[in-house]
Amino acid sequence: MKVRGERECTSCGTQWSYYETGSVICPSCGSIRSVGLDDRTEHTAGSASLNLAEVRSLVDGVPTAELADDVESVCAEYLRRSGFIVAGELRELDDTYLAAQELRHVAAEVGRSIRVTDEEEYYFLDLLRGADEGERPLPTEVPESMYGARGLAVAAALDAYRTDLRRYLEDTSDATVVGLLGSLRDHQKRVEALDGEVSPRSAESLVRVARAVGRALADDDESALIEARELLDGFDLET
Repeated sequence: MKVRGERECTSCGTQWSYYETGSVICPSCGSIRSVGLDDRTEHTAGSASLNLAEVRSLVDGVPTAELADDVESVCAEYLRRSGFIVAGELRELDDTYLAAQELRHVAAEVGRSIRVTDEEEYYFLDLLRGADEGERPLPTEVPESMYGARGLAVAAALDAYRTDLRRYLEDTSDATVVGLLGSLRDHQKRVEALDGEVSPRSAESLVRVARAVGRALADDDESALIEARELLDGFDLET
């Protein structure tokens, strides 16, 4: 959405940045009455940060299924408040966002499983250990039983990032960019139709495409567009 990010409270005169706080409430007096001091600018990012310290402290104290439910809730709240456009500037599809999506999907899978294998539990706990630092297991480290969770997590991240790319571009008529985003959407939908059951290597290739498109738009980098095109031309969805 487009907002006037630089705010001034009409009650006490305090000035603050909505881009930093993510709130229209005056940080000094709590008033909700304020005026914008700048032009309306596209802004989709919230002020949320992924903090898993509290749920990590529960690892040895609660059943795995209960832990998974708590983890899923924390990740879902972070993702709900996240975005990739900050005061009109496009940000990358970062590893913390990807890790949060993956951890949310893995936690959902673990939480509803009747029996969680040692390999699956280790994968879940490994993600929990480092997701808030942007750490994700390599594609070769994903258990085959968790391919679906990884694939759906990537598809969800691609959908969110592609939506913000569209907002950033507004009504672009650049045929190359439109074509790339269309191809990326088609592959994303295929992953979703397969319930995420694709090889982690294929999923990661689509992440590389999205990042290349984002880099091309944010930095006006023609070579990044070429990279994205070449990646898509050589892409084969492995299941």
